[in-house]
Amino acid sequence: MAAAAAAGGVGGGGGGSAALGDSGAIDYSVHEAWNEATNVYLLVVLASLALLVYARRNKRRIMRIFTLPPAAETPPEPNFYDSMKKIRLRQQLEMYSIARKYEQQQQQPPKQTESVQLSVE
Repeated sequence: MAAAAAAGGVGGGGGGSAALGDSGAIDYSVHEAWNEATNVYLLVVLASLALLVYARRNKRRIMRIFTLPPAAETPPEPNFYDSMKKIRLRQQLEMYSIARKYEQQQQQPPKQTESVQLSVE
């Protein structure tokens, strides 16, 4: 009977087929997991190759992304010095205008200042 059960098990029709079915299920799950892992690795390799091709074609665009922050940080120093120059120029213009007003007041005849004083009183 053992030989018949073994023969039945090998043939797939006896009571021993349940044990082989369980091991077959284990083998199938390992096979399925291997296929899923292979698919994941294949996707990773394909994505890496696609990124490599994209990087080679758009190297300048990618380098511009990485070189942008230092370029954005450097302009504040010239802007600071430019603003200091503008402030100094504004101060010089104010002093010049004050000096011109003072010179105009000194060049005016005294009669005009008296008439202005009379009109104020």
